[in-house]
Amino acid sequence: MNISALLSALYSESERRAYFKKLEVMERGRSFLKARLYLSPDLFVQVYRNDHYNTTNFALIYNGRRIYARDQLGGLWHRHTVDAPDLHDTSHEGSRPVTLSEFLDEVEDILAAMGLP
Repeated sequence: MNISALLSALYSESERRAYFKKLEVMERGRSFLKARLYLSPDLFVQVYRNDHYNTTNFALIYNGRRIYARDQLGGLWHRHTVDAPDLHDTSHEGSRPVTLSEFLDEVEDILAAMGLP
Protein backbone atom coordinates (compact mmCIF):
# COMPACT_ATOMS: atom_id res chain seq x y z
CA MET A 1 0.00 0.00 0.00
CA ASN A 2 1.40 3.39 -0.96
CA ILE A 3 0.51 6.75 0.59
CA SER A 4 -2.07 7.57 -2.10
CA ALA A 5 -3.94 4.31 -1.50
CA LEU A 6 -3.65 4.74 2.27
CA LEU A 7 -5.00 8.29 2.13
CA SER A 8 -7.93 7.10 0.07
CA ALA A 9 -8.56 4.29 2.59
CA LEU A 10 -8.42 6.78 5.48
CA TYR A 11 -11.13 8.96 3.94
CA SER A 12 -13.24 5.92 3.10
CA GLU A 13 -12.93 4.37 6.56
CA SER A 14 -13.60 7.68 8.34
CA GLU A 15 -16.87 8.01 6.41
CA ARG A 16 -17.83 4.35 6.79
CA ARG A 17 -17.19 4.15 10.54
CA ALA A 18 -19.43 6.77 12.14
CA TYR A 19 -17.66 6.63 15.52
CA PHE A 20 -14.67 8.52 14.11
CA LYS A 21 -15.26 12.18 14.90
CA LYS A 22 -12.44 13.60 12.81
CA LEU A 23 -9.73 12.69 10.31
CA GLU A 24 -6.63 14.86 10.63
CA VAL A 25 -3.85 14.63 8.04
CA MET A 26 -0.94 15.87 10.12
CA GLU A 27 1.88 15.62 7.58
CA ARG A 28 2.11 14.62 3.96
CA GLY A 29 5.10 14.57 1.66
CA ARG A 30 5.97 12.87 -1.60
CA SER A 31 6.81 9.60 0.14
CA PHE A 32 5.24 9.86 3.62
CA LEU A 33 1.92 10.39 5.37
CA LYS A 34 0.96 10.82 9.03
CA ALA A 35 -2.70 11.01 10.01
CA ARG A 36 -5.04 10.48 12.94
CA LEU A 37 -8.59 9.17 13.15
CA TYR A 38 -10.10 10.62 16.34
CA LEU A 39 -12.77 8.97 18.46
CA SER A 40 -12.21 11.59 21.18
CA PRO A 41 -9.37 14.01 21.99
CA ASP A 42 -7.53 11.34 24.01
CA LEU A 43 -8.47 8.27 21.94
CA PHE A 44 -7.37 7.95 18.33
CA VAL A 45 -5.80 5.74 15.69
CA GLN A 46 -2.52 7.09 14.36
CA VAL A 47 -1.46 6.04 10.87
CA TYR A 48 1.97 6.52 9.35
CA ARG A 49 3.33 5.40 5.99
CA ASN A 50 6.71 5.95 4.36
CA ASP A 51 6.88 4.58 0.82
CA HIS A 52 10.63 5.15 0.56
CA TYR A 53 11.40 2.82 3.50
CA ASN A 54 8.37 0.51 3.04
CA THR A 55 7.23 1.34 6.57
CA THR A 56 3.67 1.38 7.87
CA ASN A 57 2.50 2.00 11.44
CA PHE A 58 -1.05 1.62 12.71
CA ALA A 59 -1.44 2.46 16.41
CA LEU A 60 -4.33 2.81 18.84
CA ILE A 61 -3.45 5.62 21.26
CA TYR A 62 -5.28 6.28 24.54
CA ASN A 63 -4.29 9.00 27.01
CA GLY A 64 -0.99 9.53 25.21
CA ARG A 65 0.04 5.85 25.27
CA ARG A 66 0.07 3.19 22.59
CA ILE A 67 -2.25 0.40 23.69
CA TYR A 68 -2.19 -1.65 20.47
CA ALA A 69 -0.34 -1.47 17.16
CA ARG A 70 0.74 -3.22 14.00
CA ASP A 71 3.94 -2.12 12.30
CA GLN A 72 5.62 -2.89 9.01
CA LEU A 73 9.34 -2.16 8.95
CA GLY A 74 11.18 -2.80 5.72
CA GLY A 75 8.31 -4.97 4.52
CA LEU A 76 8.16 -7.18 7.66
CA TRP A 77 5.21 -6.91 10.04
CA HIS A 78 4.93 -7.26 13.80
CA ARG A 79 2.27 -6.47 16.38
CA HIS A 80 2.17 -4.74 19.77
CA THR A 81 -0.55 -6.49 21.78
CA VAL A 82 -2.83 -4.88 24.36
CA ASP A 83 -1.23 -7.06 27.07
CA ALA A 84 2.34 -6.10 26.10
CA PRO A 85 2.27 -2.94 23.95
CA ASP A 86 6.03 -2.36 24.34
CA LEU A 87 7.00 -5.80 22.99
CA HIS A 88 7.10 -7.07 19.40
CA ASP A 89 4.85 -10.04 18.67
CA THR A 90 6.42 -11.83 15.71
CA SER A 91 4.22 -14.92 15.95
CA HIS A 92 2.37 -16.09 12.85
CA GLU A 93 -0.60 -13.87 13.74
CA GLY A 94 1.61 -10.98 14.84
CA SER A 95 3.61 -10.95 11.61
CA ARG A 96 0.58 -11.13 9.32
CA PRO A 97 0.23 -8.11 7.01
CA VAL A 98 -2.98 -6.13 7.61
CA THR A 99 -4.89 -3.45 5.76
CA LEU A 100 -6.17 -0.33 7.46
CA SER A 101 -9.66 -1.81 7.43
CA GLU A 102 -8.48 -5.01 9.13
CA PHE A 103 -6.62 -2.99 11.77
CA LEU A 104 -9.72 -0.90 12.46
CA ASP A 105 -11.77 -4.09 12.87
CA GLU A 106 -9.25 -5.18 15.51
CA VAL A 107 -9.48 -1.77 17.17
CA GLU A 108 -13.28 -2.10 17.38
CA ASP A 109 -12.92 -5.43 19.19
CA ILE A 110 -10.31 -3.98 21.59
CA LEU A 111 -12.42 -0.92 22.38
CA ALA A 112 -15.48 -3.08 23.04
CA ALA A 113 -13.50 -5.36 25.36
CA MET A 114 -12.12 -2.34 27.25
CA GLY A 115 -15.49 -0.59 27.44
CA LEU A 116 -14.22 2.43 25.56
CA PRO A 117 -16.35 4.45 23.11
